[in-house]
Amino acid sequence: MTKAEDISFGYLLNDVTLLFRKHFDRRAVKFGLTRAQWRATKMLYYREGLRQTELAELLEMEPIAVGRVIDRLQAAGFVERRHDPKDRRAWRLYVTDQARAVIADMEQIAKGLRKDATRGIEVADLQQALDVMNRLKENLQALDGPVSLDDEDV
Repeated sequence: MTKAEDISFGYLLNDVTLLFRKHFDRRAVKFGLTRAQWRATKMLYYREGLRQTELAELLEMEPIAVGRVIDRLQAAGFVERRHDPKDRRAWRLYVTDQARAVIADMEQIAKGLRKDATRGIEVADLQQALDVMNRLKENLQALDGPVSLDDEDV
């Protein structure tokens, strides 16, 4: 029998993430939004006026990657950049009417995918899995501190 720490859950997490992306993108293709673009649009819908760096932090993405997502969203007509009235060098991000028109449909796609992905999983089991995933995330975030000599043994 394999010990729990020997199981490559990293690969499994990656596979699940890739499958979510693939199926979301397939369902959302009619709106012209990828999952990453949808996440950014949704965040801006609920928090209009964010700076790109603030959006990157909330999405837990690198600012340069968010910049590329915003460039694509702007080119597609979903997001606009407006000058920050308090800082001429900065831009604030806002969704357009075009984005507002698809928010409910995109929410339905996400909800449907979550329903399909969790089919046959009891609520208590799903909650336990989410609790474990949150703990894994917290543990990994805690590693962002200073590197110790013990870390080299990994």
